[in-house]
Amino acid sequence: MDITKLKNLWIQYQNQSLFGRYLPSQTVGEQLQFLKIPHDVIGYSESETPIHLLKFGVGKRKILMWSQMHGNESTTTKAVFDLVTMLMDESCEVTQSILSNCTLYIIPMLNPDGADAYTRVNANQVDLNRDAQERTQKESLVLRSIIDTVKPDFAFNLHDQRTIFSAGPNNHSAVVSFLSPAGDAERSVTKSRIQSMQVITAMNELLQQLIPNQIGRYDDSFNINCIGDTLEHEGIPTILFEAGHYKGDYDREKTRSFIFYALVKGLNAISSNTFTANDYKEYLAIPENEKRFYDIIIREVSLKGHIKDIALQFTEKLSDTTIIFIPKIAAVGDLSNFYGHREIKGAKRAIRHYNDVVEVVPEVEMLKFYLNTELFSV
Repeated sequence: MDITKLKNLWIQYQNQSLFGRYLPSQTVGEQLQFLKIPHDVIGYSESETPIHLLKFGVGKRKILMWSQMHGNESTTTKAVFDLVTMLMDESCEVTQSILSNCTLYIIPMLNPDGADAYTRVNANQVDLNRDAQERTQKESLVLRSIIDTVKPDFAFNLHDQRTIFSAGPNNHSAVVSFLSPAGDAERSVTKSRIQSMQVITAMNELLQQLIPNQIGRYDDSFNINCIGDTLEHEGIPTILFEAGHYKGDYDREKTRSFIFYALVKGLNAISSNTFTANDYKEYLAIPENEKRFYDIIIREVSLKGHIKDIALQFTEKLSDTTIIFIPKIAAVGDLSNFYGHREIKGAKRAIRHYNDVVEVVPEVEMLKFYLNTELFSV
């Protein structure tokens, strides 16, 4: 599958009615109705919001995917609806190939309460991705029930990651990251892990042509309470997708397209069984994520007689139906080993910071960051 073909699929099937970071449960319900997508209600959240399951295909290979396990991670949900739009077009050759060889089970939003509140956790303030063993929450029980019913051959666990991550130690943002989770504390490379590594290798090979050096590999430390680690422990090949930051793309619309490309490529590799030809060791060559980025770095300012760098990191706040990005001072010092998605030259000018305000003097060259308000300008 070449790049031109994939780009044409994206142009044709992108769901134009979905945009931005805030994607509440009502929007998902509206999309299911508007697009006339066949679906079932497979359970309810802790606040009694329905959780939906979509099913496509008749093939032998069963793939289960779920998105917005964390409610404030909506990029992959948008990409899932782009994918679903393609899957509903029976005239599409790629759709025909995938659905004749695979059966897809898709939960577009596992944590609707967290999505509505734009929080990582659910209504009970529980991180569902740390509830895979105890399963104290309704949402965790819903997911476990589907896993036991479907018995998937592959699981796609879809997430967003923060803007802080680089692909390795260099000045390359991790726009997309992958993980083949470990199934034990020794991080054994099992048969099921090799399969997920091979699929990731296929997706990485494609994405490197689009965003070279901006693909990361997530840390595979074992935590049996995480769903991916639990599934791998049970011998189910699992792939973690992490949608990250593309320069200037705080709405994550560019990243959304890369997730779409990865999903189509991954499904195509599984349906055609071509993934088995990949050397899984190429997965291990993907640079591991490091925390090397801040949203903004002001370089070399004079603070109390010393030359310092000042790093700002955005926090995200839901205001009505809009996500507002509020900058906060995250670090002050020598940040030469870190990078900013935006960098400002301080030119060793004097600077003050007090009451959450950073201020360059003299006044005619004033540069303010009002960090305790929703306003931010440079």
